[in-house]
Amino acid sequence: MLTIKEAGMLGATDTDHIALAKKEGRVIFTQDVDFLRLHAKGTEHCGIVYAQQQTPIGEIIRCLTLLHQILDYNDMQNHIEFL
Repeated sequence: MLTIKEAGMLGATDTDHIALAKKEGRVIFTQDVDFLRLHAKGTEHCGIVYAQQQTPIGEIIRCLTLLHQILDYNDMQNHIEFL
């Protein structure tokens, strides 16, 4: 898996990140509410997982692991999961 820097995405817009994730069939994990706004505007995506800034890292990891186990690609299409 490439980092944001390796993918040439450092400084890219949120829309660019969604486009790349969609192209690669990936779900975005974020703590940036701007992605929620893009979803509300109807921007298509392969899924967004959102956690508030204060969410402990252990909880984030547990929840992401659980989501990976119970949801598949089709479940996440244009869907947001809130941690």
